[in-house]
Amino acid sequence: MDSPIRADLIRERLGTTAFAFRGYNITNLGRTAELLEHRAYGPVVERFLREDSEVCSEATGRKFDLVARVRSHRESTPETFAEDVPLILAVERAHLALLKEFFDIDYNRTRLALGYSVGEIAALVASGVYHVQDLLRPLLYLADECAELAKNVTMGVVFSRGPALDIDAVQRLCARITAEGHGVIDISSFLAPNTVLVMGQGETVDRFKHFMPDALGRQVHLRKNEHRWPPLHTSLLWSRNVSNRAAAIMQTVPGGFSPPLPPVLSLVNGKVAYNDFNSRTILNRWVDHPQRLWDAINELLTMGIDLILHVGPEPNLIPATFKRISDNVNAQLNRWSLKSSLGRRAVSGIVRRPWLAKVISARTAILRAPFVAHVVVEDWLLAQDVP
Repeated sequence: MDSPIRADLIRERLGTTAFAFRGYNITNLGRTAELLEHRAYGPVVERFLREDSEVCSEATGRKFDLVARVRSHRESTPETFAEDVPLILAVERAHLALLKEFFDIDYNRTRLALGYSVGEIAALVASGVYHVQDLLRPLLYLADECAELAKNVTMGVVFSRGPALDIDAVQRLCARITAEGHGVIDISSFLAPNTVLVMGQGETVDRFKHFMPDALGRQVHLRKNEHRWPPLHTSLLWSRNVSNRAAAIMQTVPGGFSPPLPPVLSLVNGKVAYNDFNSRTILNRWVDHPQRLWDAINELLTMGIDLILHVGPEPNLIPATFKRISDNVNAQLNRWSLKSSLGRRAVSGIVRRPWLAKVISARTAILRAPFVAHVVVEDWLLAQDVP
């Protein structure tokens, strides 16, 4: 991440700033305990944790105590997924409240918001489309089902060291293995043109790896993740009809009749697509459609965003994805600089001129990636001199 940036400079750049909300991970506490114990920040963080604890306790009839969870430093397991979801949502909203109360950094004045997985829910709440207590009900309904399915699910990272992945070939191989009848395997996220995440039941990820060289070529590799993951954003949820049941609940959830402010860039379709009535439709697809992170990043860069504030405990996927893209772009620019006059200095001049940034093509927009500044909000807050 870049060097710390002053609060006044962040305020000045809100028109070209995006807030990025992180989603579920195997670790979900980050530096929340430090914020909770902070003399100035602590009461705000505790308020959000207690509010979501009460909402979840009432909705489920089970005891939720997110304050105790944070103070005990108890990290996540697949079984705690129902607790992790409100924890993430509470911490992300607390970050926004701290930015506004102590530094006059107003989320609603920013250009754009996006969120990976559960982070998109947080963005919709923060942008005023729904109240958190109304969206927690369908999320908690999903959580126990997803945690149960996670016991038999493996994640694999499929990536190419050469050309872009043949997505049709990946989907074709997933369909063939699923048709064998020994478990479902599906894409859960498009991370980059050369990288996707797959989730599979039983031995399906191993089967995918076995057939991969012939189906996708020997430049394509698969790395299994050792942890268990709830299979959101995949068709693995169909086996228990989770998607339709969640959609039925969403039909009667209050809210959803105002456009988000700021606009929310959805990872369901990689576009700024929410309006004053379609959020239920998009969220129904959010349940079992893969996350289109690459499309969203490309759209964000095309829109001229030059500062991203990463919200939530220990943001990981979106910052890491930007770093990989930036590293690749830097490497390519260095090659070009040795072969032609269009080197780093020329490209830097292009992307720093707003009038020209508006007319560059979507493909060229990726060249802007190394020039986007990043702030991890929890680190930034704890680095400030607040009495």
